[in-house]
Amino acid sequence: MTQPPLPRDATLADIGEFGLISRFNFPQSDAVFLGPGDDAAVVRTRSHVVVSVDMAVEGRHFRRDWASAHDIGREVAAAALADIAAMGGVAHSMVVALGAPPTLSAQWALDLAAGIGEEAGLAGASVVGGDVTQASQVVISVTVMGGCELAPVTRAGARVGDVVALRGRQGWAAAGLAVLSRGFRSPRAAVAAYARAEPPYEAGLQAAHAGATAMIDISDGLVSDLGHIAEASGVCIDIDSALLSVDDILESVGAALGIAPLTFVLGGGDDHPLAACFAHSDVPEGWVVIGRCVAGAGVLVDGAQYDGAAGFTHF
Repeated sequence: MTQPPLPRDATLADIGEFGLISRFNFPQSDAVFLGPGDDAAVVRTRSHVVVSVDMAVEGRHFRRDWASAHDIGREVAAAALADIAAMGGVAHSMVVALGAPPTLSAQWALDLAAGIGEEAGLAGASVVGGDVTQASQVVISVTVMGGCELAPVTRAGARVGDVVALRGRQGWAAAGLAVLSRGFRSPRAAVAAYARAEPPYEAGLQAAHAGATAMIDISDGLVSDLGHIAEASGVCIDIDSALLSVDDILESVGAALGIAPLTFVLGGGDDHPLAACFAHSDVPEGWVVIGRCVAGAGVLVDGAQYDGAAGFTHF
């Protein structure tokens, strides 16, 4: 049924929970047997089921005055989708829960949904259901399901002698956050990177086929997240800073704000590149070697302890 036009000033209180839900329109892939509209969705799978959930809270993970609803939707979806890729998997379905004040613009909620659906489509997934409830602030929870063609790549398989490689943009979102936190809106490329991640979804499966021994999504910070691989695998990871890409945009932001641009790369989160460990001969095309696994524990930078911010923490 064709919906009547939505008044521009309509709020969630005006159209109600089911009025909002009736306006969602998510394309469904062949993996979906039964999509939105019933008590639960039904998806087809022929492999391991890989599941991840990610939550975003207004004021903690995003600000509505810093990013559009569409970009926030893409960002929150990307955060969960990247976790599936980091296991060597391919996402196929997603459920989303939204808590929001009744005064929230209905169009904002629909734009958020459109962004979530668009990002899901980039990873080959479909939004198959979810929930909507009233809350004092906007809270978004995204649960993603996927499958692995091969055995899942965990954080625990790295070996002494492996190299550590990175695939995807790193440090740009942190530079954008630094710019916005100081009340600026440029460079626009950095601000846009903060608003919307660009995870290399296809790279997780590529790494699995290339024999990756361990892998992780860099969501909180390079040093921090590589520390999870080091701990789980019982190795020390030594990052070679000369091998890290410090892009011109990071140099520009660093110079303008008086921040060493390398700190964006080492401690910045929210870009969601993938980091993986490989035997030296197995590094696939497009991945950049940034360090190696050695005997010991923890993460080093150029052979020494890193005394800067290693990454984001919630508490």
